[in-house]
Order: sequence, then C-alpha cells, then structure tokens
Amino acid sequence: MTKYLLFSLITILVFSCGNNNDDKNLNQVFRYNEHKNIGSLDPAFAKDNADIWAVNQLFNGLVQMDNALNVQPSIAKSWTISQDALTYSFSLRDDVYFHKHKLFGKDSTRAVKASDFEYSFNRLIDKKIASSGRWVLNKVDHFSAENDSTFTIKLKQPFPAFLGLLTMKYCSVVPKEIVAHYGTDFRANPIGTGPFKFKRWEENIKLVFRKNINYFEKDNNGNSLPYLEAVAITFLPDKQSEFLQFIQGNLDFLNSLDASYQDDILTSKGELRAKYEANVNMIRGPYLNTEYLAFYMDSEASEMQSKLIRQAVNFGFDRQKMMTYLRNGIGIPANGGFIPKGLPGYNANIGYTYNPEQSKALINQFKEETGNNSPELTITTTSNYLNFCEYIQRELQKTGLIVNVDVIPASTLKGAKANGKLDLFRASWVADYPDAQNYLSLFYSENFAPNGPNYTHFKSVNFNALYTQSFSETNSKARETLYTKMDSIVMQAAPIVPLYYDEVVRFTQNNVKNLGINPINMLELKQVRKE
Repeated sequence: MTKYLLFSLITILVFSCGNNNDDKNLNQVFRYNEHKNIGSLDPAFAKDNADIWAVNQLFNGLVQMDNALNVQPSIAKSWTISQDALTYSFSLRDDVYFHKHKLFGKDSTRAVKASDFEYSFNRLIDKKIASSGRWVLNKVDHFSAENDSTFTIKLKQPFPAFLGLLTMKYCSVVPKEIVAHYGTDFRANPIGTGPFKFKRWEENIKLVFRKNINYFEKDNNGNSLPYLEAVAITFLPDKQSEFLQFIQGNLDFLNSLDASYQDDILTSKGELRAKYEANVNMIRGPYLNTEYLAFYMDSEASEMQSKLIRQAVNFGFDRQKMMTYLRNGIGIPANGGFIPKGLPGYNANIGYTYNPEQSKALINQFKEETGNNSPELTITTTSNYLNFCEYIQRELQKTGLIVNVDVIPASTLKGAKANGKLDLFRASWVADYPDAQNYLSLFYSENFAPNGPNYTHFKSVNFNALYTQSFSETNSKARETLYTKMDSIVMQAAPIVPLYYDEVVRFTQNNVKNLGINPINMLELKQVRKE
C-alpha cells in the first residue's frame, strides 16, 4: 500500500467516527503535500517554510500580516508606540483560548494572558532552548506583562520594522503548563490558539489538523472561522509524483513551479495550458526573494576588484530572455536593485538592462587599463541553478570574458561563501521580515560574514551612514527614500548581479475558494472553503 493511500484511509477514519456528516466533512478537508519533511511543530523552531506553514495553522502571535504586508491585530486587539519609538504596549483580547488539553484542568482550556507572552518570549531567548528565532528579539531591551491584558516591549533602539518581526511564527504564544509537561516533545504535541488544532502526526507520512471550533476570529459577516473541517498533509518527496497527485484530484493545492512539470502545465509566457483550464486555477504574484550572483569584494583577483568587470557582467545578458526560456515566464527580470518588487524602496530604474555593446566596451577598457587581455571568472553554483549559470556563461563569453561554471553541493557552497572562499557565486535572499532593511543589511560593513549576512564584504561610508539613519526614521515615506538611495549606491558599485525577483505561483483545484497569495508566501487557510 502506498503512503498516499494509507494516509487517505486514515483521513477517512478520522472523520468516520461518530459523525453523520461524513460527505460534507470529507469535502472540507484541505489536502496538500510537503515534499520537505516537517522538523517541528513548535513555533520556537519554525525556521523552514514547511514548518512555518504547519505552525501557522496552530498558533497565533500578538499581530499578523495581511496579504498586502500590512500588520494587523491578532491576539493583540490594539497597540501604542511611544513618542521615542522605543516602547510598544499591546492590549490583548480576552476571548482567546488555548486548544483543549486535560492538563488545563476541569475546563480543558484557559484564556491567553499577557503572562503567556512573557513566558513565550523568555523561552525564545533561553539559550538552553536554542531557538532558531532567538535573533528576532535582539533589539529588545526587556518585556513584561503589566497585567492580564497588557504586554509591554521596550527596545534598545528605534527599529521601524519591529512590528513586522513580531508577525513571525517564532513570536507565537504557547502555554507554560503544556510545554513544561512535554519538554522537547512539545514539537510533536503542540497546543496553540490557532484556527486548527493538532490531531495526528505520523512523521514523513501524514499530518492531520482538525478545526478549532473555539477559534476567536470571525469573517467580515461575523461568521466563525475557519470554514474547513481539517487540513491533511502528505510527504511525497518527489515533485513529479506530487504533480500527478494534484492532476488526479488527490491534492487541492500545488505550491511553486518545478522543472519536472513546468513545461507541461505552463506555456513559455507563463500562462496555464488550455488542457488544465477547466479544473485548475493559477494564482501568481511577487515573492520577496531576490536571486543573484555575488562578487567577493576582498578577493585578490583583479576581476573581482574591478567595477568595470562587475558592471560588464550586469550589462552582459538578457534577463527577460532568461526568464522566458528557463522559467516559463515566472519571475520578474531584475533590472532594478537588490530590493525586490513588492517591497517599499524597490525602484525599477536603478539597475542594469541588457546592453552587450556597453558590456564589451567595459571589458575592453579593463584590458587596456590592466594589461590583462584574458579576464576570467568562475561562477560557483549548485546543480539546481546550473541552467541559469550556463546561460549567463554563454552570453558573457560573447563579450570577451572567459567564464567557467563550478557546481558544488549546497552545504559546501553555504560554508564557502560565508568564509570568503568563492570569488563569484549564485545566491538568493528571501525576506526574514517584510522590510527592505532586511535586504540592505547584506551590504552594511558591520555585518561581514561569517558573523553576518554581508557575504560580498561590500563597504561604503555613505551607505553605512544612510543605513544607520534609517533605523531612527519613523516616517515610512522618508524611510522608503533612504532605502532606494542605499540600493542605488550598491548597484553603482555592482558587488552583485541581480538575476530575477521571484514570484509566488500557486495552483489549486477549481473548487478551492479564498486561497489568497502574499509576497512572503505564507499559507493562510482560515478563510479557505471548498465548494
């Protein structure tokens, strides 16, 4: 019996016991596959997308992000920020209850209090817990529960993006008595406040959540959320198998695009093929992910040190053509800066467009100035991006550059780029939180790798001054202007070669309604229904 059939049978059993509405309930099960295994259902370890999606169904924090990246209330119904932008005071709802568990006593549940957030945040920064989200509170001086309904956070310095950080699943509230009982096994026995509650997990095979009938949020008409009865997750590791299950109607949702099936489902222009239009719906939109090449600025190689060569590479290949033929039109050619489309600060006019003659002229100028008539580059990449790097290699060789491509394992590349072992490498940056400051942190001098994300070792006094200034700028429009200026400084120096800004692509069965899309690719299921 296949894992999928086993899971399907168990899912049916879940709904068959003591329920006279089996057909209705089975129709309201949202089924998706996670080809990467889930490591933990504890929000303190919600680092990878697979974990984050699952944890998002089970837990809530003080605030949450809507699909337009605006911070909205969640367990906190409102908040105030002090004049000096250091103190955040959150007023909590009084109708939020933890999922039922016998350890809560006779009522099997209890209301969330401010002290629960104090416990959850202390747990997040506890070195013994070793949470991967500890960094989220790096700029926090202290926090405290003032009473049952007021939670206060004091920052060390102003940080305009702080509310966005609090939307991360790391900052979810957890109940002390349940965590204390399970210890590290809380990862597989989660109790939260979310729209769904944990039912069953057979690791690497199946994961089932059931509807939380006591969930506190309502829709715009006052109806209780969620609409779905359950969420069922399988763990098929092969994306081609996942695609076949979706086409056969056994999965409701398919996330992203894979080379194994992209030509079958999409035209070269990124449109859904006619044979799928009757049964499949496609949603696409900006994703806060910039794919790029990076030069190591402290390299001893003269090519890395030369702005002429770095700019020549930026001018030397057609990004639009690359997206059409290698990504079926999915993704936005990166002719702007490092900040991706979809974030305030993005500017489409500060980068590079395809100009092979300009590229050749810059390379010839480099040859004349240095006496190096055979400039050579080696792009280091992983096998997943080999086709992109080979395309760039072919295009750049037409301009007079010798280009090699070196393929290494992802783990090796990660360590080598952090330790300055690679002159030119492919990389990507997905937003940790939805603010352009997160992207620009890669070019701040105090963030040199391996202790920070500045893998290029780019340094600029002017950039550093603007970066520091942006932390104390509370006016969003003024801060956006600063971000664009910083991005422009980076692009002029060209320590990077932006390739494309990614897009979220989602495919659903046509009976799935209200599954939105957002630039952080969060899976929100509380307003989804099936018809």
